[in-house]
Amino acid sequence: MNSLTIWTIGYDTRTKEEFLRLLREYAIDVLVDVRRFPKSKIECFSREELESWLPTYGIQYLWLGEELGGFRRGGYRAFTETGQFQEAIRRIIEIARNANICIMCVEKSPRACHRRYIASRLQDLGVRVIHIL
Repeated sequence: MNSLTIWTIGYDTRTKEEFLRLLREYAIDVLVDVRRFPKSKIECFSREELESWLPTYGIQYLWLGEELGGFRRGGYRAFTETGQFQEAIRRIIEIARNANICIMCVEKSPRACHRRYIASRLQDLGVRVIHIL
């Protein structure tokens, strides 16, 4: 699995243009949204908007908020030991075998976000993870 690379990104205060530029710079094919509640004060980052405008740039949008979103009863660290989490990680790896994927959430820094747990598990499985900061 050493040949797999998965990127992560947070949109935070980025503009739509900057966000798109970064996705294109890293040749992202699939954006995987792991927000539990895919709404945003910045309208272009709401689920409906992302589903609308990303495909026009050749980027597929996939929401996995039910499977990997934050705010878990008992904490996210405990959630990483569940079958649901393990299955979602397997799904991400399968997608990454055929496409450049980027995992998206709100926070720019993965340390401030549950993306750090997702990235850590992927790294434990031999996947190279690059955080787009």
